[in-house]
Amino acid sequence: MTVFEHAGKLLVVDCGVLFPEEHQPGIDVILPDFTSIRHRLGDIVGIVLTHGHEDHIGGVPYLLKERPDIPVIGSELTLAFITSKLKEHRITPKAVHVEAGDTHRAGPFECEFVAVNHSIPDSLAVAIRTDAGLVLHTGDFRMDQFPLDDRITDLRHFARLGDEGVDLFLTDSTNAEVPGFTTSEQELTPAINQVFATAPKRIIVSSFASHVHRIQQVLDAAHAHGRKVAFVGRSMVKNMGIARDLGYLKIPRGLVVDFKKLQSMPDAKVTLVCTGSQGEPLAALSRMANETHQIQLNAGDTVLMASSLIPGNENAIYGIINKLTDLGVKVVHKGNAKVHVSGHASAGELVYCYNIVKPTHVLPVHGESKHLHANAELAVRTGVDPENVLIGRDGTVIDLVDGRARISGQVEAGLVYVDGHTVGKVTEETLVERRLLQEGGVVTVVAIVDADTNALAEPLEFLAKGFVHDEHVFDGAADKVKNALARPATSKVADLEKLESIIAETVSRHLERAYRRAPLVTVVVVDA
Repeated sequence: MTVFEHAGKLLVVDCGVLFPEEHQPGIDVILPDFTSIRHRLGDIVGIVLTHGHEDHIGGVPYLLKERPDIPVIGSELTLAFITSKLKEHRITPKAVHVEAGDTHRAGPFECEFVAVNHSIPDSLAVAIRTDAGLVLHTGDFRMDQFPLDDRITDLRHFARLGDEGVDLFLTDSTNAEVPGFTTSEQELTPAINQVFATAPKRIIVSSFASHVHRIQQVLDAAHAHGRKVAFVGRSMVKNMGIARDLGYLKIPRGLVVDFKKLQSMPDAKVTLVCTGSQGEPLAALSRMANETHQIQLNAGDTVLMASSLIPGNENAIYGIINKLTDLGVKVVHKGNAKVHVSGHASAGELVYCYNIVKPTHVLPVHGESKHLHANAELAVRTGVDPENVLIGRDGTVIDLVDGRARISGQVEAGLVYVDGHTVGKVTEETLVERRLLQEGGVVTVVAIVDADTNALAEPLEFLAKGFVHDEHVFDGAADKVKNALARPATSKVADLEKLESIIAETVSRHLERAYRRAPLVTVVVVDA
């Protein structure tokens, strides 16, 4: 999420989510931190959405819950995706439909929209004009010269903005470390066709539920090889229905059928399209691999994983691949076949854009720190003054005054965790406890103490869950707790929470030193 401020008003560009990594157990998604703008919700004049991927629209429902009438500005498909998502939250958005080439004024911000090519149709870059200067935000983009939908990134429009004078250029950094140019989507067609030509039984394709272009290629291959297709999973069914109804997904008559109809067809005529390409535990593919889904995979089936591998998901994805292989399923993925290309511009494309736009200042966006720095280096190599290349972090404040940009401060911008129906209640301390539970289990200590002296009135009782131990593991811990409670300073402690903390620290140190284990230790102190 990027927030622009001018003349006392705010414009939000994209409001997405992050997906949890292994060190964030139990988390569903991670939201942007609205703390710095929560007291100014009335000043927001619009939310501009560059495209319909979850990492750009997934946080919108949570912002609109705080103020439902903020105008949501985007292209046809993007608005359709977010409107469908908002229905689940019982919110009807104030939608503003724009197309490439349109200009829309939101308060003091004049927004001009530019067609860009990405892995989802209808993606847009946005140029924002104010009295302070001209900002160009690419959103996610690439420069595929042979796109499936014939919609190329409009470099002529970029050039016109460059001639006008772009004061600050926000550029997609995801593939800044990758040399050359991103492969065209069309170059995947032979590899996908090869899968359909050689698979002896069912083909199960896993993809993002918003990857319309890739699913179009799958549908075309299925149709060419006489297979029927069923979409599996609520988000996949919903999004592909939207894309079909709006004309972004071309489906031959009779090709897509209900899953139940496929159950009576020969395996060689069946194609299933589902979610789960990132190893998400609740997604359809993961449940198939774990044999907890109504669809049971068999030896001879083929799984085509037609999406990129998001950093942080490697272990989950390879775990799914191994489980599928153990079932006798052939798995085709980016590592062994040319079945995926990135939706993001590589270094050659970024350099091309810098040379066309010739911005005064550059702010690399979208990506990890290494990607931002790689993108910054590209900008410098094309002639941008190194002092005018800004590296921002979450919460970085940048001032643009009279065409000059500089980093001026920092606002609060932590990670807001969504855990089931709770938002923001899980803290880093909570996650530390969860990791301890995950790695070492839990030990509960029940201590009955004398109310006057804090000495043990009864032997300690230890209850362990998930902590592997022998019968003598707690003997030493009990002795150390007894000694700790016998100290003069401890005998005068009146606060039970403080007493519980002393016992917990003593037991934890004993287990870590003696057994090299760090379970979560909880203590219950009861006055005798």
